[in-house]
Amino acid sequence: MSRTFDYRNAYRSARLPVFARNVVATSHPLAAQAGLRMMAAGGNAVDAAVATAAVMTLVEPCSNGLGSDAFCILWDGQQLHGLNASGGAPAAWTPDYFKRKHGVDARNLPVRGWDSVTVPGAVSSWVALNERFGKLPFADLMAPAIEIAERGYAMPVVVQEKWAAAAAVHDLASQPGWAETFLPRGRAPAVGELFRFPGAARALKLIAASRGQAFYSGEIAETLARQSAAQGGAMTLADLAAYQPEWVTPIGQDYRGHRLHEIPPNGQGIAALIALGLLQHFEVAAHGADSVAAQHLQIEAMKLAFADVYRYVAEPASMDVTVEQMLDPAYLAARAKLINPRRAQDFGAGNPVKGGTIYLTTADEHGMMVSFIQSNYMGFGSGVVVPEFGVSLQNRGYGFNLDPASANCVAPGKRPFHTIIPAFLTQDGQPVMSFGVMGGNMQPQGHMQTLVRMLDFGQNPQAACDAPRWRFNEGLSINAEAQMDPATVQGLIELGHQVEVLQDSYQDFGAGQFIWRLGDPGSDGYVAASDPRRDGQAAGF
Repeated sequence: MSRTFDYRNAYRSARLPVFARNVVATSHPLAAQAGLRMMAAGGNAVDAAVATAAVMTLVEPCSNGLGSDAFCILWDGQQLHGLNASGGAPAAWTPDYFKRKHGVDARNLPVRGWDSVTVPGAVSSWVALNERFGKLPFADLMAPAIEIAERGYAMPVVVQEKWAAAAAVHDLASQPGWAETFLPRGRAPAVGELFRFPGAARALKLIAASRGQAFYSGEIAETLARQSAAQGGAMTLADLAAYQPEWVTPIGQDYRGHRLHEIPPNGQGIAALIALGLLQHFEVAAHGADSVAAQHLQIEAMKLAFADVYRYVAEPASMDVTVEQMLDPAYLAARAKLINPRRAQDFGAGNPVKGGTIYLTTADEHGMMVSFIQSNYMGFGSGVVVPEFGVSLQNRGYGFNLDPASANCVAPGKRPFHTIIPAFLTQDGQPVMSFGVMGGNMQPQGHMQTLVRMLDFGQNPQAACDAPRWRFNEGLSINAEAQMDPATVQGLIELGHQVEVLQDSYQDFGAGQFIWRLGDPGSDGYVAASDPRRDGQAAGF
């Protein structure tokens, strides 16, 4: 909170930090404005987050929808709370179920179709947040989304690009209801062209009137179950009706006098915590923010983190190790010794046992801060859409496998490994920043890279957001953003990294939203940033 940032930006961006006492940052301006409307009407940051999330299902359906999952970390003015709204597998899902349908040699679940859909949790998260922390009536929070769904909106630039790319993907466009809903003229909408979403308007009205009940046991749920049965899926009304989100305690890792908090497994947030725990053993700030040395150390730390996460993280009841074991300081210190500052390496998992997503953040002048993320996973997700209600369903089931020895083996009611992770930063037990970076396995990598820039190098949130990023893939393979200094790219290659420079920032390097508390929120307010890789904005009053 007392940090002094350098507000000069060394990176190409048309955006400047936003200063306000009430703030929303997300990847579409209409969604940000919906959140601000709630706070202007007397609501708090939670009300703003729910209204923003509802609008995002309409204006960026290439990333999320009414059939998404969601996670949240929030500061209520006194303490942090975590919410896991990821859904479990239908009761019929077992390895045998998939082998009977998809072949005895099947190793993974399908990417698309009903057999990739777990119970959607996003709507339940909106209701749970409003019930526990909201000030305004739930129906009021749905009003901006209903209006946008009915009247439509003009297609923005980045969303249109991804929408058009999805239209060319046969396994997506061939799914039931997808083309009917998202190719209304037989093609993707053009930039600036009006898109209306009448089915979603009907769904949102029912969700608003029933406080979400219609989605899980009412008219929408019945339609989902009926379509699932007709199209060979396993999702039933009982699967939907049994679902409840889970309030959880965030897990954390200290770094440079601050503490990063993430949602515990079944998500991958622990990867960012592990990476920062490893970086603590190096003087990252002794190198330039964009230097080869600083980037190399971060890449190697991230590799080590992912090696353990992909080996061990799953639904907690299925994990062979505990979070505490994975974050044990002595274990991380030993793993850090594996990093060679002069050479890239391909790491395997250690043994810690002793013996296509949208992100938004909101904050209000009373000190409440919300870090919220929801996603359909791979772009438009499963591709399955219920046109009557505009519900596009995620494909989170693809996070399972069919290996009985794996912690992520599919089982009835079990939650899959999840990629979406909200984040929160504190200092001495007090809130500092609500933030997130969306984009598959880029998310923990983005958390680490932006935090290092802010905490080690003093870059302000917008500059840290704008700065060029890299993404670790596997082995020695990484991608570098096209705007990265060619000398840095060459230096990484000379250390043994296999670097491919990519132009597609949206898909490959994530997109972040950041709100940093400047002091007393009622007087000093916040500084916010929104990623130029998306269509959004940080807005406030």
